[in-house]
Amino acid sequence: MNCYSLLVFANRLFTFLGELFTINRFGLIKLMKVFMSMIPNLDKALTELDKQQFVAFEQQAVQLIEQAQNEQQLQELRVNLTGKKSALTALSKQMGLLDADAKKQYGGYLHELRGNIMQAFEQKASSLALVALNAKLASETIDISLPARGVDKGGLHPITQTAERMKQFFVQAGFVVATGPEVESDYYNFEALNIPEHHPARAMHDTFYFDAHYLLRTHTSGVQIRTMEQSTPPIRIICPGRVYRCDSDQTHSPMFHQMEGLMVSKSSNFAELKGLIHEFLDAFFGKKMTVRFRPSFFPFTEPSAEVDILSDSGKWLEVLGCGMVHPQVLKNCGINPDEYTGFAFGLGIERFAMLYYGIDDLRLFFQNDLRFLRQFG
Repeated sequence: MNCYSLLVFANRLFTFLGELFTINRFGLIKLMKVFMSMIPNLDKALTELDKQQFVAFEQQAVQLIEQAQNEQQLQELRVNLTGKKSALTALSKQMGLLDADAKKQYGGYLHELRGNIMQAFEQKASSLALVALNAKLASETIDISLPARGVDKGGLHPITQTAERMKQFFVQAGFVVATGPEVESDYYNFEALNIPEHHPARAMHDTFYFDAHYLLRTHTSGVQIRTMEQSTPPIRIICPGRVYRCDSDQTHSPMFHQMEGLMVSKSSNFAELKGLIHEFLDAFFGKKMTVRFRPSFFPFTEPSAEVDILSDSGKWLEVLGCGMVHPQVLKNCGINPDEYTGFAFGLGIERFAMLYYGIDDLRLFFQNDLRFLRQFG
């Protein structure tokens, strides 16, 4: 191509570029196709372009983008300006026909041009989205003068309600609530409580073991041991919490809740323990209860007893175990059994909840059936 022909081609090119970005949106696609038919000759004309032409191209493109009224118009512009058949794509393909120096120079111009146009598209898209959101909010206004809907207050689980009623009594009696870890060591769960290695409670079918030294606690007695190790008598605590045993049927669950109590002083005795148990049972059930203490055996208490109450059907029901803290347990905790004595008791919270509410299946507490739970809300 001679110099005259090159000038003629460049003039035609710039004329089309100028017309391309001053027309309305509906003529854009037609002129783009005309411009695309000229692309094969750009291998020579491209070398005559300078950065000002790229800047002018960009300014006109941004102006068109700003004139878009909605997402559909913006998408059409995006296809025509940056799509597979757009002028930018065609120019990019023609870059391969240039020599290395020209390719580096005009490639930078083209990369900057494309980046700025894409940024303009993103900004316009965000602007249109904000306009659409504001329009939607304006059309969906809320009449704040209308009364609000009521909020469901919910309710406490029957196990929680039962535990709170128990804690309320013992706190009023001067006891302090103490807690401890549910993953317990063999020492605090068994050994410190005077439970020998051959005791059935240590068997795998009764206890969830992690390894030879750690397990899921089978009672909250470990809290009592830690408290006696860390405190100086007099001690008066209750220890509510979850415990775990390998047992599951209508009246047993692998996970259940216990509340244990401990009192250590220089004057603690069995008569005091019996009086406390009587007062608690009367207060919990809201009436005078017929109670009996049966001699029993627990490794950590001596003497030991199990407590029964007389049900409305005339049958005796076991509700808790108790006894005087074994002297060896006191020694294990650094307390002199010749100077101090103590008593302890333990009960199942689920059992008391079943008796209080007249429930005959323990599993109902853990099935999360709202038809059942709403009765206690």
